Amino acid sequence: MGRVTASNPVIPVPPADLPGTLGALRAAGHQYRTVKQELRDNLLARMRSGEARFPGIVGYDDSVLPEVERALLAGHDMVLLGERGQGKTRLIRALGALLDEWTPVIPGSVLNEHPLHPLTPASRAQAAEAGDDLPIGWLHRSMRYGEKLATPDTSVGDLIGDVDPIRIAQGRTLGDPETIHFGLVPRTNRGIFAVNELPDLAERIQVALLNVLEERDIQVRGYQLRLPLDLLLVASANPDDYTNRGRIITPLKDRFGAEIRTHYPLDLELELALIRQEADLVAAVPEHVLEVLARFARAVRESPSVDPRSGVSARFAIAAAETVAGAALRRAGLLAGAGTPEGRPEAAVARVGDAVSVTSTLRGKVEFESGEEGREIEILAHLLRTATAETFRAHLAGLDLSGFTALVEDGAAIETGELVSAAELLRQVGTVPGLAKVLDRLDLGDAPSPEEAAAAVEFVLEGLHLTRRLGKDVTDSGRTVYGGRG
Repeated sequence: MGRVTASNPVIPVPPADLPGTLGALRAAGHQYRTVKQELRDNLLARMRSGEARFPGIVGYDDSVLPEVERALLAGHDMVLLGERGQGKTRLIRALGALLDEWTPVIPGSVLNEHPLHPLTPASRAQAAEAGDDLPIGWLHRSMRYGEKLATPDTSVGDLIGDVDPIRIAQGRTLGDPETIHFGLVPRTNRGIFAVNELPDLAERIQVALLNVLEERDIQVRGYQLRLPLDLLLVASANPDDYTNRGRIITPLKDRFGAEIRTHYPLDLELELALIRQEADLVAAVPEHVLEVLARFARAVRESPSVDPRSGVSARFAIAAAETVAGAALRRAGLLAGAGTPEGRPEAAVARVGDAVSVTSTLRGKVEFESGEEGREIEILAHLLRTATAETFRAHLAGLDLSGFTALVEDGAAIETGELVSAAELLRQVGTVPGLAKVLDRLDLGDAPSPEEAAAAVEFVLEGLHLTRRLGKDVTDSGRTVYGGRG
């Protein structure tokens, strides 16, 4: 349920049958629970029912997620430690789904105070005066998550709060909580608050979080407010030895109950699953092309030419798949006027040759060792060729491909490239012995489209070249010519 507005696409609307007063809430049997109790109970309920606990999180089932679950069950605040692009923020945001869908609040409270557990003097007075007639509102779990990307200019006022001079001028005393403009952390009271890239937070600002994590209260401008906060605090960080941006101060580290190390996908299938889930593809990308890109990302990650402390984000492979799909769509758009023998426009289907463009467009996502300056594209191109050859061997090893090598005997050549249509490529190769088995090995089915068949043919030609059974040249116009022996 929800309503659509210009500023917020969907604002959840509470169901009409939820209690509207404190008396009705008590009559319904509602029990006050802290955020950590709520998370623990709901996590256990999902475990018992077999429901997915962290939908959308790929590759952590047997490593990271058990540690996260143990931390939640223990009631620990946690810091996720890992290189960039390992899904730390995605995992933190997934924790919000373990909160109750709706929770009661005192209307107008900036601290999301529970009607059975008011914090501020004003709310306590309001609850005492109204009694069971105290009106209550309902807050959706999507509104109980707060997040701050730590930057060096983040202030204590941003996170914790500061004195509001206007309220002081109105006659309120300095010790009155009403004089405080609360920061992001207390405004997420009764929810989950995340600090991304915690080491980037200045050390003096990290000190402000010490009381939040241990004593669960806040200090503002030299006087202490005994407002016990109820929240789960989660942070993400890169390993301490990566760059000199900063560190997590030791007292703050000590206050986190759990430090959990994340990682990149451990095997190829998980890397592929992540690409399939996350990539927004504007064209069809066959499985063998996706596998080339997954192997490519893993090869870059493991290359001695790449700085291992930086890591190679999972976004690298995702962006590569999206770039390849964009290249296929561009080809289809440029060839739209030419059409196909059947009179239909060229369909957008990616080929392995489309992957060449990623070496230049994605080099900014990789941090190379200092001695490799000027060789970045050369290194990526070599790793892409290696990934293509590995994929070729994995799928087509042992297959009789003599029908393809026979195509270029006696000086003949086959041209392909970014702007060569599927019809033109298939016309050059004609009927090739062994093509049906290739299509079967590549899971392209018994009746592939011409564009899918062309993608398979180009993959075979490139694989034969990389295994030194075909020669290859690139013309000034950008076309790729296969012919002769490699």
